[in-house]
Formats: sequence, structure tokens, C-alpha cells
Amino acid sequence: MSGTLNKVMLIGHTGDEVKMHYFEGGNCIGRFPLATNDSYINKSTGERVTTTEWHNIVVRNKAAEICEKYLNKGDKIYIEGRLKTRKWQDEQGKDRYSTEIQCTDFTFLTPKNENQPSGATPQNTPQMNPPAGNPQGSSSDTPVTEEDDLPF
Repeated sequence: MSGTLNKVMLIGHTGDEVKMHYFEGGNCIGRFPLATNDSYINKSTGERVTTTEWHNIVVRNKAAEICEKYLNKGDKIYIEGRLKTRKWQDEQGKDRYSTEIQCTDFTFLTPKNENQPSGATPQNTPQMNPPAGNPQGSSSDTPVTEEDDLPF
């Protein structure tokens, strides 16, 4: 081990749709902003103050395509990655810096039926009616499973 660690873990809400960039050879990257919030009570006024920190997230190749397909603005997501600072020059030739989170792993936390696109197909929605042959809804030998909103 080299004695250093560059690891970031964030849970936040996406601030925009994933913007894709494609390269020769079939590689691609996706970029989107992620908002994390912090709140505290102002001791002098007793008022709750909430601050928002914005993070630039970068995902690559297949992960980028998955994020583009399933992430919408406002969705909650868990991101793991590492910090990377890029240096670039603006139109005036001044050096600029951008710090990004290079995503290595992610988990969608918004339930899939909460922000479903309007064109969703019926087979993607869970069946809420009991089967026609069983008017009580479930038999004693059929285990009952409840839907929960846990991300795993």
C-alpha cells in the first residue's frame, strides 16, 4: 500500500440530466451535478440554515450509459469514487481548475416507480390486484412479501 487514500462517498440528488460525450473507439463519459445538503441551527437566531454543496460527477463507458438511461433530475443516488482536479485554460488564456468525482461505483436510491417516465410500459409496474382465482388475495401457503424502499 502506498500510504495514501483518495476516496469519496456521497449521497445526494442529481441537479440535471446526464450529459454524454462520445469518443472515437466507442468510449464515452457522462457528467452530471450532484447536490448534497447540510443543515444546522443558527445559535443567535434559532433558525434552521441549510447549505447545498454541488459536486461534478463523472462516470465512464457502460456505467455512464446506465446512468443516462435510468437517472433523472432530482433522483437520489449513492456515489463512490475519487477526487480528480483538472487544469484547463479559458478563452483569455487563464489557467482554470475543476475538481470532479470520478465515479467508481453507484447505487440508485430513488425507488424506480417514484420517478417513472410517462411512457412506462404496463409490464414494468407491479400488479396490485389479487389473482382472479383467489378472491382473498393470498393463500396461507403463499408467503407474503412487502415492497420496501431499501436501496439493496
